[in-house]
Amino acid sequence: MKIKCVALAMAVMAGYAVPAMADQVMPAWSGATEELFQTFVVDEGLKELGYNIADLTQVQVQLAHTAVANGDLTFYAVHWVPLHDTFWKASGGDEKLMSVGTLIKNSLQGYLIDKKTADATGIKYLEDLKDPEKAKLFDIDGNGKADLYGCEPGWGCERVIEHQLDAYGLRDTVEEKQGGYFAIIPDAIERIKAGKPTLYYTWTPLWVSAILRPGKEVVWLNVKNTSLPDAETGNTVVEGLGNLGFAVNDQKIIANTTWLKANPKAKKFFELVQIPIADVNAENQKVANGEKSNEQIMKHAPDWIAAHHADWEKWIAEAKAAK
Repeated sequence: MKIKCVALAMAVMAGYAVPAMADQVMPAWSGATEELFQTFVVDEGLKELGYNIADLTQVQVQLAHTAVANGDLTFYAVHWVPLHDTFWKASGGDEKLMSVGTLIKNSLQGYLIDKKTADATGIKYLEDLKDPEKAKLFDIDGNGKADLYGCEPGWGCERVIEHQLDAYGLRDTVEEKQGGYFAIIPDAIERIKAGKPTLYYTWTPLWVSAILRPGKEVVWLNVKNTSLPDAETGNTVVEGLGNLGFAVNDQKIIANTTWLKANPKAKKFFELVQIPIADVNAENQKVANGEKSNEQIMKHAPDWIAAHHADWEKWIAEAKAAK
């Protein structure tokens, strides 16, 4: 599986389309290895429906929305609702870009700290870090502020984090460490393994929570009241976990509106296909255990399909019958 990235991103920013064969489906991919599995599952379904699947095109999340809206790419399988609603609206909404089906339900996001520090200090809320002495426990660079291992710029989660640092009055005591998420999160993992106070952001499904297990090595922080950016709405309270501050998200497939209206079989398949979040977590664990090459992950998709053969055959049959 080849991956294209630079040419497409430049074309999107310049505002012109990348030529494609009429029968070719061009999938968008953010570059996160952990998002390949669900993209490959969708690819497999489209192949069974007779579509020619082009190589993945790697493009930053917000640009993926723009590229699909413009018809430069066909679909993106990791659209988080409501987290990415701002990207969807900015790219033209339903007129240019349709959000279809619910591929993965109940994805969580939020802030966590090591359980050792939580037990010793009683820190339960993100707002507890307004206390300079508590925040200083998580200081890594020596400036007296808590260092939060945060979100990768451009993913959407950084908008929520930066908004909440202001909304909860945390600017004087907490600062977000940003960069490539999978470049910085191993440091947080090693700090916690070493027994050092650590504050970080993460989401599910993702392999991080299989290593840093909530309730075991780490605990979720709550917020005392919900404050989200850009009029974003959604339920932030999770049974048994409390108010995590981030809306519970569903992951959907977005596709170019014109293409989708002309391809009812693909539309029906997008509406039907679902992957249980437990299965995504299990696949992510394989990635964490070393099965992370594109070729290995490509095999995870047909293995999952074989394990869900009855549902899969039903989805494909209904999609083929769509008009």
